[in-house]
Amino acid sequence: MRALAITDRRLTLTDLPEPTPTPGEILVDVVAAGVNRADLSQVAGHYPPPPGASELPGLEVSGRRRDTGEEVVALLAGGGYAEVVAVPEGQVLPAPEGVSLADAAAIIEVAATVVSNLVVEAQLARGETVLVIGGTGGIGTVAIQLAHALGARVLTTVGSDQATATARDLGADLALNRHTADVPAAVAEAGGVDVILDVVGGPALNDNVAMLRENGRLVIIGTLGGVTGELDVSALMARRARVIGTTLRSRAPADKQRILALTRELVWPWIADGTIRVPVQAHVPIERAAEAHEILRQGGHLGKVVLDIGC
Repeated sequence: MRALAITDRRLTLTDLPEPTPTPGEILVDVVAAGVNRADLSQVAGHYPPPPGASELPGLEVSGRRRDTGEEVVALLAGGGYAEVVAVPEGQVLPAPEGVSLADAAAIIEVAATVVSNLVVEAQLARGETVLVIGGTGGIGTVAIQLAHALGARVLTTVGSDQATATARDLGADLALNRHTADVPAAVAEAGGVDVILDVVGGPALNDNVAMLRENGRLVIIGTLGGVTGELDVSALMARRARVIGTTLRSRAPADKQRILALTRELVWPWIADGTIRVPVQAHVPIERAAEAHEILRQGGHLGKVVLDIGC
């Protein structure tokens, strides 16, 4: 099979043997793979796969089960940049209705990430206010739409004035250009927030805590700004707030299956009826995978980028 291996911190198209499924795994013939920032980090040597996972990058794919031919999407710990993947059967869902199979490659990782963090970890409730940091990326676009569908008031930060209109179209009640707006002041004027979904990490800790209301929850899912920062513990205590750090990739299979079951229950019907959509900025052939990574590296894209791999 063709696959993209990592050689000297670069993606290299190569021929490899197909994976051999272990008990409980199935084979999926891959049509497309979603591209995520975690893939860029892995190629750069900063985000190794969990023990036992494939060394190939790629955390989500769409394709067809080899045993039944069913069109599916799969959540992986690695290995998605290949024509065939072996995946625990519990981490495979039927491809959602309403999107092409190729576009479906962009859905399962972001949907499961948003559900696990906003619903499971933060327990976002109807009538609460959430701040989504980075509202036009893959995670942000789904987070805005899901929070809106759950009945929350949604604030978000984006990277340009043009993107503020895009975020509002997705369901944001207030979109702030992070380059020109005083985000903490604007959020304070809006009354603060109950939940923050943060991809920046350490350097944003104090500002994020300051924006929380009483009993607020700060959920950190990325470290784009760095891995360390200062925290005003007295401000955290005064708000009786919580700081929650999570990842999806390294969770145990049983935990992933629980999240995926909830994701299918909540999100799949909303995708089918158009309430939630995952914008795809570009489809890139596997032979030009470096271009797909460059789109994410430059930023400013809307939604996801997809690698086209099979038929």
